Amino acid sequence: MVIYGINPVMEALKAGRVRAIRVADRSDDRLGRLLDEAAARGITVHRVAKDVLESESRRGVHQGVVADVDKLPETLLEDLAAAGEEAPLIVVLDEVEDPQNVGAILRTVDAAGATGVVRQTRRAAALDGAAGKASAGAVHHVRIATVVNIARSLEDLKKAGVWTLGLDADAKMPYYEWDLTLPTALVLGAEGRGLRRLVRERCDQVASIPMRGHVGSLNVSAAAAIVLFEAVRQRQSRSRGRPGQ
Repeated sequence: MVIYGINPVMEALKAGRVRAIRVADRSDDRLGRLLDEAAARGITVHRVAKDVLESESRRGVHQGVVADVDKLPETLLEDLAAAGEEAPLIVVLDEVEDPQNVGAILRTVDAAGATGVVRQTRRAAALDGAAGKASAGAVHHVRIATVVNIARSLEDLKKAGVWTLGLDADAKMPYYEWDLTLPTALVLGAEGRGLRRLVRERCDQVASIPMRGHVGSLNVSAAAAIVLFEAVRQRQSRSRGRPGQ
């Protein structure tokens, strides 16, 4: 798998997933620190022409570096449902195919300390290249379970004691009325289409983000960030002995 960009490659180095690195001549302190880290870890670095990086990154913003990395470690759905001491907080992506959105969601999942992400084998953004770059390297730290069927996986999560909350612009209940201190899977649909009917029907509850302006909805990655950090707020309030809502 090929990734590019200084932050994604650095985070892959820290995660121990880099096999080899290719760089073009570039004067950059951050790239220098990346190369120092690669040397400390015994990773081979090849000097190549800039057009090689342009080709391998498919003209993405490579910042002078491309790396070959191992595939992401496999995570099972049941691993996410049994997260540990804190109640699971899982993001389920229902056919979210835009790599920029997926990368931004992964970055927020990592920032919020959420348990992980569930995605489908089909109609899902690849986790290399653009998604890795948009995640600022968070893709190398977030646990990701890839499943065949999202609707069936929601049923499996419910059997494991995880509540499923779908985001839907037409839902009457605002997202902050849901008790996010519970084991929760936040289910997000693709831009434009939203949640598929069968997936929506499988959710225990659907909720919306109240909109006060002229635009009727938010980018899916922005919506994910709002709800995930509401979960952080509620859980911190609960741990300090105050009501979460």
